Amino acid sequence: MLTKRAIQDQMKHKILILDGAMGTMIQQADLTADDFGGEAFDGCNELLNVTRPDLIRQIHDQYLQAGADIIETNTFGATSVVLAEYDIAERARELNLAAARLAVESANAYSTEEWPRYVAGAIGPTTKTLSVTGGVTFEQLIEAYYEQALALIEGGVDVLLLETSQDTLNVKAGSIGIRQAFERSGKTLPIMISGTIEPMGPTLAGQSIEAFYLSLEHLKPMSVGLN
Repeated sequence: MLTKRAIQDQMKHKILILDGAMGTMIQQADLTADDFGGEAFDGCNELLNVTRPDLIRQIHDQYLQAGADIIETNTFGATSVVLAEYDIAERARELNLAAARLAVESANAYSTEEWPRYVAGAIGPTTKTLSVTGGVTFEQLIEAYYEQALALIEGGVDVLLLETSQDTLNVKAGSIGIRQAFERSGKTLPIMISGTIEPMGPTLAGQSIEAFYLSLEHLKPMSVGLN
């Protein structure tokens, strides 16, 4: 079995390329409600990890064939907070584990000693923001992030990606949940963070990019990006 060097070590050798969007690739597949498991679940991309694993694996493979060093799990909306909108909050662990295993299988299939490939466990912002929309408590978010992070870690991802962050309070809840998952699993992974900015420059919650970064610096992220 191939032993990959740590992702931080690989960064010293080359610039690592992250894959592209999962959602747009899924849209191109022209799926029907049946692909998601029924009309009630139409549009819940995370369910495809178990209803259409062949499609998700194919998308991972396409990005790896295109030259991606890191592929993201299909888990952008796989927290219980988001899945509750489809009345399947209890399936969060199952869907994250399935997604992680699909991505790890693809990465391992394309990895070589000279060119290792890595998996980033994608953790989206959820559909709630503590500073703007409300509708969720800080403690509920911590629990949701913890459950997702733990499943992704146990599924074998190499790094956790807190992505499309719009609210630093959400990120703080995410970081606490992730640290709890590290403690529970006995395994600590590097963290990547991507923030989202509005056309005028600040985040949705009104924070400047400089303040956004300074508020996250203590997490010692492997990378900080913006979209």
